[in-house]
Amino acid sequence: MEAVETNEEVVLVVDDEINLRKVLGTLLRRSGYSVRTASDGLEALDVLNREAISVIVTDLKMPRMDGLELLRKVHTERPDIPVIMVTAFGTVDRAVEAIKAGAFDFITKPFDRTELKQVIDKAAYQFQLNQREVMDSDGQKEPSQVDSAVPKRFGMVGSSPAMEDMFDLIDRVADTPSTVLIHGESGTGKELVARALHEHSVRKDEPFIRINCAAIPKELVESELFGHERGAFTGAVSSKPGRFELANNGTLFLDEVSEIPLEIQVKLLRVLQESNFERVGGVRTIEVDVRLIAATNRDLQTLIDEGKFREDLYYRLNVVPMVLPPLSQRGADIPAVIRHAAIRASGRLGRPVPTFDDETMKVLCNYRWPGNIRELENVVERMALLARSKVLTIDDLPPELKEAAGKNPAPKDLDPNLSLKDAVRQSKERIERELIAKALDDHGQNVTHAAQALDISRKSLQVKMKELGFREPEA
Repeated sequence: MEAVETNEEVVLVVDDEINLRKVLGTLLRRSGYSVRTASDGLEALDVLNREAISVIVTDLKMPRMDGLELLRKVHTERPDIPVIMVTAFGTVDRAVEAIKAGAFDFITKPFDRTELKQVIDKAAYQFQLNQREVMDSDGQKEPSQVDSAVPKRFGMVGSSPAMEDMFDLIDRVADTPSTVLIHGESGTGKELVARALHEHSVRKDEPFIRINCAAIPKELVESELFGHERGAFTGAVSSKPGRFELANNGTLFLDEVSEIPLEIQVKLLRVLQESNFERVGGVRTIEVDVRLIAATNRDLQTLIDEGKFREDLYYRLNVVPMVLPPLSQRGADIPAVIRHAAIRASGRLGRPVPTFDDETMKVLCNYRWPGNIRELENVVERMALLARSKVLTIDDLPPELKEAAGKNPAPKDLDPNLSLKDAVRQSKERIERELIAKALDDHGQNVTHAAQALDISRKSLQVKMKELGFREPEA
């Protein structure tokens, strides 16, 4: 097995042809990656057990353990590692089989070096995202005696009214062909909702294909979605199916759909209307049966007003809108989310599940969590990793949470002598004040955009701001 000094991103090349391993290794090292190699799937698994790997590039046909079997094992044990299949047997059927088994992408021999590098760059970026994403379906074993106290449905933690409404909507919408548009801030778990919709539908045994539109260079979006024919552009040395083809009879999840260029939005609209398309450089019309789920963390209506998103496409996507609430609006869920994060962190670190003293739990529950669940998981793992005791205290909090706790202490308990009516009024005013302040902060003190985010009219927001003592920002 060849090896070089470990870099931040390490690519494992698996192929029984030594010359191909050398060619790929040289190409990847010149591109700034560290490289490990293996001659077949069994040797690759041995490397995985000993080293930190970011991306796997594997041949399909190999002795002892072929690429598909390796892919299935990696997808089960390490779903965070993207696997790219490279093969001379590149038919659409084989591509679909690999994608269904969890492959990140599929490239045929002879491959174009530029194309391969672009795919590996995207896979490395996806690996970085996977390290931060909330993936409750990652196969980790969690202590049942602790996990039983954490309310979960569809792989998501929560029992607040907002999450119960979301679960109810998933129940009603999952087993339908309707297009769904998921709105939610970064880190709220939009992919979990998409996967729940797929896994509870009649398409559950068909492919679930995910594509992060923000991670694709604009000039490659069309090819990624619809595929291309050989010679369609420089570097297209062979034909390749797009994500719509690979998702046929299954579900296609377009994450960050707002990032699709305007000129490609027209073609996407056509697929939604007519269920067919042509590959880039092709003339044959391809029919598909795909259930589309899209997600965005941006206000598409604002993008429409700015001429950056097609209104007709928006209405096609927004058949069933789903709004995934930020963690700041799920106060009742936060203790359970913290416990679940602690369980997952202990599994990754191989340590006992930590607990939190009352004061520390209070600070965590009252923090605004602008990065949502993703930020919370990172904080809990950092605390568990650096703590000197199984019980986590204020001293274990990262500096930014200590600072936030000092600047924004938890609201004082209500006066026990208040009537129920007055107590409700004070609580309501406090919640309204916090939500308005957050909306204004998130939108640069723009009252119009804040009103849109709060789903009320600009006039209503101005009246409410006046009631609560806000000074309207100057125009």
